[in-house]
Amino acid sequence: MKPSNQKAKVHCTVNGEPAILSAYPMERLLDVLRQQLHLTGTKEGCGEGECGACSVFINGQIVNSCLVPVAQVEGASIKTIEGIAGADQLHAVQQAFIDYGGAQCGICTPGMVMAAVDLLERNPNPSETDIRTGLAGNLCRCTGYVKIFESVVRACGKQVVDA
Repeated sequence: MKPSNQKAKVHCTVNGEPAILSAYPMERLLDVLRQQLHLTGTKEGCGEGECGACSVFINGQIVNSCLVPVAQVEGASIKTIEGIAGADQLHAVQQAFIDYGGAQCGICTPGMVMAAVDLLERNPNPSETDIRTGLAGNLCRCTGYVKIFESVVRACGKQVVDA
């Protein structure tokens, strides 16, 4: 890898497509995704890894892209919110967020969707406690989380008992 004051080429896969990123090694993955690849669905909320708005999958693990230097994704497979939907239909979580009002201002929504997708991939039949725990790393500044929680419950086919 080149010194951090020179741009380097980073080879990876983004949403199933090969990509060569030209960036300073310590540049944040969040910025490279948004500015170089124009994948603006990934949002910056806090810039400190506390809110989850910038969540992406790297090699199947959910991470805060604001904390990941682009040099760390050499050879990695990255999935952003733009890569969650199928070719001709939204992911069940995305559709539930639309149908049940889980999306408000939109800043936290991509991260919430990514966290919910991660949860449902690991546990397709989560309890209400599992859902609350699965979303705990994501902050929303404009809702009381009820609609977000209901959207995730509906995405996994459960009935809301006491949101």
